[in-house]
Amino acid sequence: MSRRRRITVAAVAIVLMASTPVFWLLGSPNTGQLVAASIQGATGISALLWAFLQASRPAPQPESAVTDTGKARATGGGRASTGVRRPQEARNVPTRVERTGDATAEGPGSSANTGIDFS
Repeated sequence: MSRRRRITVAAVAIVLMASTPVFWLLGSPNTGQLVAASIQGATGISALLWAFLQASRPAPQPESAVTDTGKARATGGGRASTGVRRPQEARNVPTRVERTGDATAEGPGSSANTGIDFS
């Protein structure tokens, strides 16, 4: 669900919940008004919860693909990668690496990778 739609649903839910006490302020409510106000309040709360639950779902990540990238060289503590460099949190993102070429590391602290590097 888009951010704009979540905001709209949340705003409508808040208006529904805020309008519920208006029924109580207009006079002595009868049974029908009490039931309507209760349903209205429950609907507003449900819509608000639904909007926030939708917001907590992570967006799908696009697949990465690397093919025939060529040579890379790292010296003096550098890092070389002819593949994909990803953060640890991206371990579940589909990634394809094919024929990435050579990677060379020279010197202390240098590293080279031709596949997937989770930093």
